[in-house]
Amino acid sequence: MNIKRIKIRRWVKVLFFLILIISSITLYSRYFGTKGFTVKEYGVVDSNLPNNFYGLKIVQLSDIHYKVTTTKEDLEKLVKEINLLKPDIVILTGDLFDSNIKYSKKDFKDLKKILKKIDYNIDKYAIKGEDDLNIDNWEEVINNSNFINLNDNYEFIYNNGNEPILLVGINSNYKKKHIKNTLNSIYEEINTKYKYSILIVHEPDIINSIDYSKFNLILAGHSHGGQVKIPFIGGIIKDKYSKIYTDEFYKLENTKLYISSGIGTTKYKFRLFNKPSINFYRLRNK
Repeated sequence: MNIKRIKIRRWVKVLFFLILIISSITLYSRYFGTKGFTVKEYGVVDSNLPNNFYGLKIVQLSDIHYKVTTTKEDLEKLVKEINLLKPDIVILTGDLFDSNIKYSKKDFKDLKKILKKIDYNIDKYAIKGEDDLNIDNWEEVINNSNFINLNDNYEFIYNNGNEPILLVGINSNYKKKHIKNTLNSIYEEINTKYKYSILIVHEPDIINSIDYSKFNLILAGHSHGGQVKIPFIGGIIKDKYSKIYTDEFYKLENTKLYISSGIGTTKYKFRLFNKPSINFYRLRNK
């Protein structure tokens, strides 16, 4: 009888500690893992980069999902950090909003006021993520925040010289034909010579639908880096458009693909071993 009681007590203790550990991890990933942010810095070297862009600084922010776990105060702190980096170009690769949140006029007003404070030397650009597609005020917020709407469009960027780099933006769209047709239309319009090109997309997996070798650098978001990362396994929260590319960096022959882990969360309000982050790139040609 005593032996049986001892075994039961042991199992109760084991169960208690398991519940305690699981509860602690859950609380940490919900209330601490989603707060604060880090700056991931990358040196991007490509001999094709024109000399007048040597040292170009690009800040990429992505997947803010405003008001899910990212508050107004969080965004204000983020903007201050971005400005300390003194970027030449700022790029927003989608999902400023979240489709599960009902936004008020005040929310839109707050966003315009905060995002407008992002400083830059050359310009700042934005594309939509899938959660932005049905937000009628997206363009109003982007335009009034001094971002250039680059959805399904392109721009030649100049910097202290006559030799430009090409920046192409693709609107979030799950149809393969969309991205192919858009890029074909863009290529038909281009009559300016360039040696270096950047593509910004939201969902990284769609690059397999195109000839990505035409781009030197691709910046994407969407995957949140898996949001919850398990050591030696990687990110575990994936959807059908972030199954292939979920890591931070991929070298695809001569094309470099970087994926932002993003700022916010969606569906599951958890982050573990994967703090909110922005990407900071320094470009050089040697």
